[in-house]
Amino acid sequence: MSLRLIAVSTLVAGLGLGGAVIPGLCTESDAPAQPVPRAIAMTTEQSQTAPEFAGISNWFNSKPLKLADLRGKVVLVDFWTYGCVNCVNTLPHVTQLYSKYRDRGLVVIGVHTPEFPFEHSASNVQAALKRHGILYPVAQDNNSQTWNAYRNQYWPAQYVIDQNGKIVFQHAGEGQYDEIDRTVARLLDADS
Repeated sequence: MSLRLIAVSTLVAGLGLGGAVIPGLCTESDAPAQPVPRAIAMTTEQSQTAPEFAGISNWFNSKPLKLADLRGKVVLVDFWTYGCVNCVNTLPHVTQLYSKYRDRGLVVIGVHTPEFPFEHSASNVQAALKRHGILYPVAQDNNSQTWNAYRNQYWPAQYVIDQNGKIVFQHAGEGQYDEIDRTVARLLDADS
């Protein structure tokens, strides 16, 4: 275990016992969430092909999925981790979007990318799925390979992928729920 990892783990554990929150670290607390103001709607010229899932150690609620097999569907990729309060705050919106559009062709895939060692546990992830009522597929990205393929930097982060496999919208942080909904609805209507 690296010295940095030991120091951060000790600091987080100590602060967790005292109830303190360090700004910029995702930890569950009663502190108000601070959204990261970053949403990008992309034009056709700006959109890029979504990277394939890589290094997934476990799949929950599904057999292993490949984006290439989901062509023709709209896909929402949601990067999250169960120990991040901002991520937990977005889950009701993601599950609601899934319920609203799954019968029309939306596929939601949660990519659980841990920030801390305790978040690597498959049983902890499974318990979080049950606790939050998550029924859509979730990929466990313990080595951050999918995270890195997307060049992601934030928890939570959402990527909307069109029927051709192109990323057409991305957002980091909380919020932009209506804009994500409108983007998905527009893509699904275009396919009708």
